[in-house]
Amino acid sequence: MLDLSTLYLVAICIAALLGLFLIFSWLQERSVRALAWWGAAYLIGGSSIALWALPSPTFALPAVVPGLLIFSACGMVWNGVRLFHRRRILPLAIFGGPISWLILCHLPAAGSADVRIGIGAVIVAAYTYFIAFELWRERRKSLYSRTAAVIVPILHAVIFLSPMAMRIFLPHRAAQGWIDVFALETMVYAVGAAFIVMLMVKDHHVHIHRHAAATDPLTGLLNRRAFMESANSLCALRYKRGEPVTLLAFDLDHFKSVNDTFGHAVGDDVLRLFASTLRSSMRADDIIARLGGEEFAAIIPADLAATSRVAERVRRAFEITGAVVGESPVGATVSIGAAVSLTADEAIEALLARADAALYRAKRAGRNRVHTTDDDDSAQDEASRLIAAARAGNAVRLMPRARSVPMPAQVASDASMRKIATPLRANQR
Repeated sequence: MLDLSTLYLVAICIAALLGLFLIFSWLQERSVRALAWWGAAYLIGGSSIALWALPSPTFALPAVVPGLLIFSACGMVWNGVRLFHRRRILPLAIFGGPISWLILCHLPAAGSADVRIGIGAVIVAAYTYFIAFELWRERRKSLYSRTAAVIVPILHAVIFLSPMAMRIFLPHRAAQGWIDVFALETMVYAVGAAFIVMLMVKDHHVHIHRHAAATDPLTGLLNRRAFMESANSLCALRYKRGEPVTLLAFDLDHFKSVNDTFGHAVGDDVLRLFASTLRSSMRADDIIARLGGEEFAAIIPADLAATSRVAERVRRAFEITGAVVGESPVGATVSIGAAVSLTADEAIEALLARADAALYRAKRAGRNRVHTTDDDDSAQDEASRLIAAARAGNAVRLMPRARSVPMPAQVASDASMRKIATPLRANQR
C-alpha cells in the first residue's frame, strides 16, 4: 500500500518545481514564449492536484474547480505548442474544455462520480488529440518534434485516461488503487513532458543556428557552402536515376555602376529584388543561392532545354522589375550562363566552371541574355579549360576578352585597371 498523501505532496512539488523551471527558462530566453505557457500550465496543474487532494472542509470550493483548472492547463499546453510553431493563440483552447466541463457536469445524467470522471476523460482525450495534431504538423521539420508527436500523446493518454478507465470499468475492489496509480503517473508525466519540451526548445535553437549558417543574410537565399552541399545531394540522386541536372550562373550587369551611381543602399535593394525574382520565377525544388557579391547560382533537376526556358523567364522578369528600384531608374538586368552535367562523376565545381564560361560569353555578346555552353565552339573551349583547372585544383589565371558593349565612364575606368589576370572565377567565389 502507498501513502496517498505523500504521493500527492510529491506530485504537487514536482509540478511546481518544473513549472518554475520552465518560467525561469523563459526569462532567460524571451523569444520562446511557449516556455511561459508551459510553465504556467504546470503551476495550474499542480494547483488542481492540491485542491483535489485537500480535505473537503479545508476550502469550501465547488467540486468542479479542480477539473476546471486541469482542463485550463491542458488548453495552455495546446496553445504553448501553437506558439512554439509560430501559430496564433486560440482562446477556445483554454476555455473550451472548462466550459464544456461546467455544462456537462450540471446535466441530470452526470450526477454520479463515475459519469463525471468519464466526461473528464473525454475532454482530456480531445486535448490530447489537438496537441498531437499540432506536433504532427511539424514532424518533417524537427527530429524532436517527431519524437514529441509520438511520446507526448501517449504519455497524456496513459496518465489521464488509464486511471479513469480503471475506476469505470474494473470491479470496485480492483479499482480501489486508481488514485494511487494516477498520482504516480502524474509524476512520471510531469518529468517526461518537461524533458520533451526542453528537447524541442534545444532543437529549435539548433535549427535557428543551422539556418543562419546556411543562409545569406541580405537575400535569404542559400550561401555558397549550403548550395554546394544541396547541389551535391541533388546531383547524386539525379545521377542514380539517370536524369540530367543543369546549373545556372547569374551575374547582375554593371552592378558596380549601380552602387557608384545610386549608392550601396539601392544596390542592396537590387540584390534583394533579384533574389525575390528568382524565388517567384523558379520552381520549389530548384536550389537557389547567392555565391557572393552580385553573383548567384541555381541548380535545376531538368535538361538544358527546359532550364533555358526557366533562365529566360528569370531574365525577362528581372528586366521588368529591375527597371525602377524604389524611386531610382536603375535599369538593372542580368546575364545568365547555363551548363548541363555531362557525366555522373562531374564535380559541382566543374559544372559551375562551365556555367561560368557560358555566363562570360553572354556578357561579351551584349549582356542581358542567356547563353549555354552548347551555343558555340569557343564557349566549349573556354569551359574545357575551366574544367581542367577546377579538377587540377590550380589557381589558373585567365585573360578575359574585351567587352563588346560600351560601359559608363567610371566602370570603364575600373575595367581598364582590372585587365590583368584574375584567379579562377569558380574558386574566387
